[in-house]
Amino acid sequence: MLVLLAFIIIFHITSAALLFIATIDNAWWVGDGFFADVWKICTTENFTNCTDIDDSFSHYSTMQAVQASMILSTILCCIAFFIFLLQLFRLKQGERFVLTSIIQLMSCLCVMIAASIYTDRRQDIHRGNSEFYLQTAEGSYGYSFILAWVAFAFTFISGLMYLILRKRK
Repeated sequence: MLVLLAFIIIFHITSAALLFIATIDNAWWVGDGFFADVWKICTTENFTNCTDIDDSFSHYSTMQAVQASMILSTILCCIAFFIFLLQLFRLKQGERFVLTSIIQLMSCLCVMIAASIYTDRRQDIHRGNSEFYLQTAEGSYGYSFILAWVAFAFTFISGLMYLILRKRK
């Protein structure tokens, strides 16, 4: 049981770390001479030419939805971990970690929404902001975007594990 508990804790911490990296790091869309994420666009001349994504952008509300969903997902994942630790010592033997599971699955849903919105609207965002994204038309998804989808899978599996897990001696 102790090995299973250690595995679940490590799996949950890994999920949270992936969410933090995917949310913060600047590599959702990359290419020759630039990199972009949901916060800013930078050209790689010397990595100091960065433009923050603000309300001057076309489709800014779409980017705000992605930003908010990723932040909410990260917060929910951290809350689920702390609730798990509390339930670990408070639940009676044989009870399930349902509250932790629900919060973790909500985190999973938020990261799925953020990555799905970005996947669907990426071309509209780039075409509608040609003054900012002129050279970004030819690029590819970066590792932060891929980490967001991996975090989706991890949070989903973690949420299911909590739902199935019973507290044993």
